[in-house]
Amino acid sequence: MHEVVAEVWRGDFLESVHHGTVHAAGPQGQTVLSVGEPDRPMFPRSANKPLQALGMLRAGLDLDGELLALACASHSGEAFHLDGVRRILTGVGLDTGALRCTAGLPIGEAALRAHLADGGVPTPLTMNCSGKHAAMLATCVANGWDPATYLDPRHPLQRALHETVEDLAGEKIAATGVDGCGAPLFAIGYQGLARAFARVATGPAGSAERRVARAMREHAAYVGGTGRDVTRLLRALPGSVAKDGAEGVYALALPDGSSVALKIADGSARARPVVMIAALRRLGVDTDADEALAELATAPVLGHGRPVGAVRPAQILHA
Repeated sequence: MHEVVAEVWRGDFLESVHHGTVHAAGPQGQTVLSVGEPDRPMFPRSANKPLQALGMLRAGLDLDGELLALACASHSGEAFHLDGVRRILTGVGLDTGALRCTAGLPIGEAALRAHLADGGVPTPLTMNCSGKHAAMLATCVANGWDPATYLDPRHPLQRALHETVEDLAGEKIAATGVDGCGAPLFAIGYQGLARAFARVATGPAGSAERRVARAMREHAAYVGGTGRDVTRLLRALPGSVAKDGAEGVYALALPDGSSVALKIADGSARARPVVMIAALRRLGVDTDADEALAELATAPVLGHGRPVGAVRPAQILHA
């Protein structure tokens, strides 16, 4: 079963706990930390996106730089994100009307306020997965595949992505579901997810893996957005590849191939970076040496609008 991985302290009183699963592996794939049920398959949610983007490159997608990073993103909906999605689409002769992702509002706080102030409503463009969907459409155009049905699990695009995820994870997909954005979603184990991220982070020069890793590293703001913890992690850990996912999922790999895959069992996002930092410490990363990493090591618990406690990693995560 999942184990307690984070504690919520209000003052000196333990108010709540978060259960979860954490798997951390060293450079050779050796287990460094195993908490919970790492052999059980789960849906990585948006942590799948770098793997899907890699599958699109293998299938002939021609993107690099910030637009490839956007294909890996759960973006905040800032102006530069939306402009990038439009650029991907116009580059293959399409417009935002071709997007089949669920309509959504920006997930970035400032972007959401600005969108609502302008009278904005939920749209496919402002949905945080629109970069991935634009890249899926571009891949269809590159191959002459039907762009109207690209969300069908039987579509050649989705079959290609299914094959890529299995290859990177080194295991069979346990189940296929429908993600919040409408795209097929592939379930794999924690070890498989960590292994897949390690493959991306250590890809050789000239490989599709290296293209994805370089895009995410050099354009971290496109992967998340202003102030987002995934963007801060990518910037604070040079050479890393990291991606957050809904329902409390996080995956990260370092340039030496060390990797982490975790999930907060109740789906809460607040404990996710706290547990990730604790796992990185077990891998030997000096998280106190960087201000951004040190800030992510706990999350504030507020009382009357000010910090009165913190979300902290549970003792089981400490060395």
